[in-house]
Amino acid sequence: MNFRAKDNALHVALVCNTAWAIYTYRRGLLRALTQSGARVSIIAPRDRTFEPLQQMGCECIDLPVASKGTNPLHDLRTLLALFKHYRALKPDVVFHYTIKPNIYGSVAAWLARVPSVAVTTGLGYVFIQKSRAAQVAKRLYRFAFRFPREVWFLNRDDETAFREENLLAHPERARLLHGEGVDLEDFAVTPLPERNEFAFVLIGRLLWDKGVGEYVEAARQLRARYPQARFKLLGPVGVDNPSAITREEVAAWEREGMIEYLGETADVRPYIADADCVVLPSYREGVPRTLMEASAMGRPIVATDVPGCREVVADGENGLLCEARDAASLTAALSRMLDMEPIARAAMAQRGRKKIEKEFDERVVVQRYRDLIQGIAGSTF
Repeated sequence: MNFRAKDNALHVALVCNTAWAIYTYRRGLLRALTQSGARVSIIAPRDRTFEPLQQMGCECIDLPVASKGTNPLHDLRTLLALFKHYRALKPDVVFHYTIKPNIYGSVAAWLARVPSVAVTTGLGYVFIQKSRAAQVAKRLYRFAFRFPREVWFLNRDDETAFREENLLAHPERARLLHGEGVDLEDFAVTPLPERNEFAFVLIGRLLWDKGVGEYVEAARQLRARYPQARFKLLGPVGVDNPSAITREEVAAWEREGMIEYLGETADVRPYIADADCVVLPSYREGVPRTLMEASAMGRPIVATDVPGCREVVADGENGLLCEARDAASLTAALSRMLDMEPIARAAMAQRGRKKIEKEFDERVVVQRYRDLIQGIAGSTF
């Protein structure tokens, strides 16, 4: 549905370092907004999802963001661009996602006198690494997060980290969102495959921080013992991130016969349906969409015992947890999954669906947005 919102309609802006993330993770929110007649502005670097976002009724604006750069001039350019957009658009409220929009967008919104909300979608390298850049990022967070009306965290570990590091000028503005939810109708249960082979799949941006290296090493260890096992990767390669894996590195694993690279897709559902188990050995997450979607479709999951992942995986109930940065621990968990009786895996998958229905229904998340917008703008969608 493509239409022009009325001039006096509620106007909401969403800002992120990729339009792809807004389209992939917040489609339910966008549908609720546009179908109610609200005006929605997406401000993000231009990518292939601009067209489907525009088809949904959103206005898309290109934004310069150097996601993996630390050049202050580039970041100043991002801040100034956002300030100009906010002055011109005058949205009723703007939501910022990911580190640079959270930091520079929060400052720009305050300068433009536009109410803003910061959504910390996962702390990434800031809390994984001990580098100078990470320390600078923490100082910037401490400064910028005095400006948003609220700061939303997707998991309790991230909120605790911000409080303990004294990064919140107004701790009373912190809110726990508990993930951004999943559409239970879009991600309906599908039966586990009945076949001789057993397919694992890791879905996400191909980053070292996602545990891709440990996954490949686990494949090396397991292929000899379990010839029926297949190890697949699905997601964009060579992305703009300090932890990015190159296409050449993936090609080397393919030549070695360890993994099958499936490319990237706008619709992960057929790939989840074709998997026996979904794996995410990440070093840290917000609340990983991949695991929520896999559980919703009735797939057992294996993930690391880290912030974000342990929000979705109840060890032994709907999946298995292993240690982060530990290929041997991941290998042991995948071996347990391979050795498990099919009826036990099916029961695990069933419990996963029930957990998602109870804790991660997207409709609950959309209602949180409604309530907040009502409080800020005096009207809602």
